[in-house]
Amino acid sequence: MDPGIAAIMRFGIHRSGVLRPEALHDWTRQLFARFRPRVPFGLAVVELPWLRLRLVRDSDITWQHLAASCAIPLGFPPVAIQGTRYVDGGLRGGLPLWAAEEMGATRAVALDVLNTPGFRMLHKALRWRDPGPALQLARIEPSSRLGSLRDAVVWSAERVTRWVAQGEIDGTRAATSITM
Repeated sequence: MDPGIAAIMRFGIHRSGVLRPEALHDWTRQLFARFRPRVPFGLAVVELPWLRLRLVRDSDITWQHLAASCAIPLGFPPVAIQGTRYVDGGLRGGLPLWAAEEMGATRAVALDVLNTPGFRMLHKALRWRDPGPALQLARIEPSSRLGSLRDAVVWSAERVTRWVAQGEIDGTRAATSITM
């Protein structure tokens, strides 16, 4: 809901994308300095050029890992960490339930906004890792299309308010089926 977040999406062509990284890196530094998870926490990144999925956990996470988890290919550039370049884990799995399993989860509530036919085809083509059968999953998906790619990168108070309201409706509907 913060319009200041829109400033992170600054256009500027570079050799690996169209969004300038400086504001994103400043924001992730501030976020990392101000907040520490109180529960076990992990994030998924993809190592380039090999496209290997990596789970980074708890005290191993740095502000660079946070920035890498936002480095969307062709948008923000990869983030170098100890000589290796990383991008958002969504490149290899938009919903990293495998990571939750690897961290010991046996039950999960997952918000899946990448559920359009194009993302479903990408899921199959890139062989995204699915969770094993032992993970009890309650999946929440939008009941109507959220918008275009442009809608995702151009901040609008009206659009964000609509998304939050839709999420509340969809989450409430899904909550009736969650028996955790």
